[in-house]
Amino acid sequence: MEKSGVKIAAQNRKAYHDYFVEDRYEAGIELFGTEVKSIRKGALNLKDAYCIAKNGELYLHGMHISPYEHGNIFNKDPVRPRRLLMHKREIQKLQALAQQDGYALVPLSVYFKNARVKIEVGVCKGKKNYDKRQAIAQRDAKRDIARAMKVR
Repeated sequence: MEKSGVKIAAQNRKAYHDYFVEDRYEAGIELFGTEVKSIRKGALNLKDAYCIAKNGELYLHGMHISPYEHGNIFNKDPVRPRRLLMHKREIQKLQALAQQDGYALVPLSVYFKNARVKIEVGVCKGKKNYDKRQAIAQRDAKRDIARAMKVR
């Protein structure tokens, strides 16, 4: 019997700071058993990760999955490129979007869905420095408003 529900293992908060997320896609990921155990423990980092589409396949680069302590010889390289699993049409669409100027494929989160590891890939457009400052100002204003409402 499979477990149901979604459990988030990691999120890429830096992606929301550096990019405008225009579209989101769900992808499976090709992993080994010890990597899945490390992800269950939350021992992964998406901070500098990115996706590349080539030869009709989608690869995730820069995601660090710490080696599993009890994994001995079965542990793999922590930052090896990992293949993402999507339909061929989706990969072709993402490849076309990524080739446009200023767009990138960025992993936004890693989560468990029905006991399977999934990755949320975002089609993102880079932010300029003034965009980042504006986003910070808006977030601070929302926080101040919420604080003022809470005081009453």
